Amino acid sequence: MESEPPPFPESRAASCSGDAGGASSASVSWLQVREWKEQGSKTFMCTGRPGWLTVSLRVGKYKKTHKNIMINLMDILEVDTKKQIVRVEPLVTMGQVTALLTSIGWTLPVLPELDDLTVGGLIMGTGIESSSHKYGLFQHICTAYELVLADGSFVRCTPVSSQSDAPPACPGHPGAWHWGGGALGVLYLKYRGSDRRNHQLNRPCRPRGHRDWCWRNTWVYSLNSIGNYYKPWFFKHVENYLKTNREGLEYIPLRHYYHRHTRSIFWELQDIIPFGNNPIFRYLFGWMVPPKISLLKLTQGETLRKLYEQHHVVQDMLVPMKCMMQALHTFHNDIHVYPIWLCPFILPSQPGLVHPKGDETELYVDIGAYGEPRVKHFEARSCMRQLEKFVRSVHGFQMLYADCYMNREEFWEMFDGSLYHKLREQLNCQDAFPEVYDKICKAARH
Repeated sequence: MESEPPPFPESRAASCSGDAGGASSASVSWLQVREWKEQGSKTFMCTGRPGWLTVSLRVGKYKKTHKNIMINLMDILEVDTKKQIVRVEPLVTMGQVTALLTSIGWTLPVLPELDDLTVGGLIMGTGIESSSHKYGLFQHICTAYELVLADGSFVRCTPVSSQSDAPPACPGHPGAWHWGGGALGVLYLKYRGSDRRNHQLNRPCRPRGHRDWCWRNTWVYSLNSIGNYYKPWFFKHVENYLKTNREGLEYIPLRHYYHRHTRSIFWELQDIIPFGNNPIFRYLFGWMVPPKISLLKLTQGETLRKLYEQHHVVQDMLVPMKCMMQALHTFHNDIHVYPIWLCPFILPSQPGLVHPKGDETELYVDIGAYGEPRVKHFEARSCMRQLEKFVRSVHGFQMLYADCYMNREEFWEMFDGSLYHKLREQLNCQDAFPEVYDKICKAARH
């Protein structure tokens, strides 16, 4: 263990808040890791961000029993338009990113919808957007991470291990850290590629090998400002548009498009405020919505939580595109939740927990079900276990923000833990961080 904090970059120290003797927030966090070590490493570590602040609808019990490492890293540090790189801290939100980048004529290749989604959460979990059919998941646009490991050492991981200052025992490829749920180290900084504003934004794209499908990249510009508080919710606007059998091209401001599902939390708000899309309500009170997910979680009583768990589904399953129709029938029969979210994405063949079955990049689709199940005699545990079993059978994956009913053996049947477990052993994580399964399984959450 080093006696002094590691040499954090000057630009970061200048950009971070925190007044612990002039140290940056990253240095303060490093000192907390050292303190944990000196006190005998009695419990696991986790980030000190309260569970109710996360966008996931669940609150982890482990926050109350583990050593909380406080992290106050929420700044955009640099936009390098020459290298097309954005340098940010892990608590930077997608709302912050779009507010800055679109104002200077830039954007990101993959920018998930909800304003409050953070960079760290999208790396340790995952993120997807309508552009993912071309660029992959959120983690696939990342170029490097800086982390503090369990022993307090500071490392920078890049796709090429020879360019990493990580120790030989630490694979340099960022893919090793994806979906890890913070169970390998504490993420501090990331670098990510940005995309020019006129980069073929309206070019149709047909995935190779899937001649029956043609997904259009719908990044478009101004005319219908769908993000204004008095406008209809986006999914209702699309529904009405389709009902009238209209044809045409609609232009939307880019930032409004990116956050098109924020005001209605996709379509969850129709269950929370059934009259929320009424024109009178929108004009008078639309500026008040959506309620923060963190507020809903913080004020949710135990009885309401149990009712919500038993009578509401929030799940995303990632399945190969070739299995999509089979998957849709399964979703329909097992839970019967509509509307349903469909978002195709390219899944590269890279090391890590999530990759195609073969050695080649494959087209997958994210199927998201958010709402009240309409299937008769719905029982959350049995129905979700049945759905998870199907997803495993087609070599699909469950997004880990939602309830996971799988046991440990089933979980590691779904995810490839070979590199993950090797890394945990090499970096001495077994006594420092809980295994990812122990953070996301049903028993670990309220």
